[in-house]
Amino acid sequence: MAKTLYLMRHGQTLFNQLHKIQGACDSPLTAQGIADAQQVGRNFTEHGVTFDHAYCSTQERASDTLELVTAQPYERLKGLKEWNFGVFEAESERLNPQQDPARQSYGDYFLPYGGESDLQVQARMVATLRDVMDRPDHQQVLAVSHGGASFMFLRRWLPISEIKQCGIKMTNCVVLKFKYDAGEFTFVQDYQLDQGKELL
Repeated sequence: MAKTLYLMRHGQTLFNQLHKIQGACDSPLTAQGIADAQQVGRNFTEHGVTFDHAYCSTQERASDTLELVTAQPYERLKGLKEWNFGVFEAESERLNPQQDPARQSYGDYFLPYGGESDLQVQARMVATLRDVMDRPDHQQVLAVSHGGASFMFLRRWLPISEIKQCGIKMTNCVVLKFKYDAGEFTFVQDYQLDQGKELL
């Protein structure tokens, strides 16, 4: 029987607002980030969406977001952390490189600077979420992670052409819904506060 994963990005942070590179480093949620996370929580409740288990990364912006969405107990997992950008952490987003045309991402760019590659991020996200969904009594799970990490996870299951065609954007508090069965995730839909989509 297929299980369901709701993968959510954290709410807006100070570094998001200031357009600073934020991967391994952390910054607090803004008032907007808090309000948006609370709204997602209300939307889950209004649509009767409940979770038997909840998880988030070990970064404070993710745990704070989860606590605003639901009051249930949760576990923090390092495997859900954001992409590590090495020495570029907390620098201006203007320093981000152009995307690797073959990989349609930053590729290996950050490796020489103490960071991770796109494929390293993807591998740990896939391994972590497979492990979570394979646990007993995990039928409907919420996991709060980050923009880059969630995007690379999505890329594993949905071609970049379809991501673009569907207009999926990794905005703060975006929710990605997946079905999970026999080690494989299938993308179902995305939900963003400003698009008026229904949570199913």
